[in-house]
Amino acid sequence: MQQEIYIIDDTTELIEKLRVMFKDMPEYHFVSTPSSDIDIVLKNIPEMIIIDDDNTALTAVEICQKIRTNEDNSITPILITSSVEDHDYRMEILKLSVQYYILKPINDDYFYMTIKNMIDFVTTNRRVSPLTGLPGNVQIQAEIKKRVLTREEFAVIYLDLDNFKAYNDVYGFSNGDEVIKFTAKTIVKHIHDLPEGDNFVGHIGRR
Repeated sequence: MQQEIYIIDDTTELIEKLRVMFKDMPEYHFVSTPSSDIDIVLKNIPEMIIIDDDNTALTAVEICQKIRTNEDNSITPILITSSVEDHDYRMEILKLSVQYYILKPINDDYFYMTIKNMIDFVTTNRRVSPLTGLPGNVQIQAEIKKRVLTREEFAVIYLDLDNFKAYNDVYGFSNGDEVIKFTAKTIVKHIHDLPEGDNFVGHIGRR
């Protein structure tokens, strides 16, 4: 799966560096956009946004505020590269839910691994239900396969909510979400009360 990463930079310096660093990883697709066209970045909802604070007409604070007030990108990971060492400035940026603030000069190995680990983290989180926080289809299948391969004795219980669509139609999706969250919490609470400690709870529907 291609990982689309947008670089907000009014020059081509950073994207050229990144394309060289990730030349052996074609699934990482880097797109450079000037700060004047930030709406293009927001519209495309990238996997990650990197901002070169030294080479943008807007400050990193202004750019991050615009990103975080956009509903579709409120949790998109952001990485800042900057030569500004001022503590208060860095704290102001980090308070905008920015994941990393990397001071220049940048160590290429550190930069490479930071980007790769952030993308891996995002990919892993997509396998988890944002509603219940429970593992999704991929991890459920992996867990069952692991226990089959190790010839472990285990049981699988599949639970479903009857007439759930009808409930949503009458009471609305937000109330339906609350029912799902309550159900998940109840199952997790009681499954972990069992004497056997190696229990697993997942939420089918997340790929």
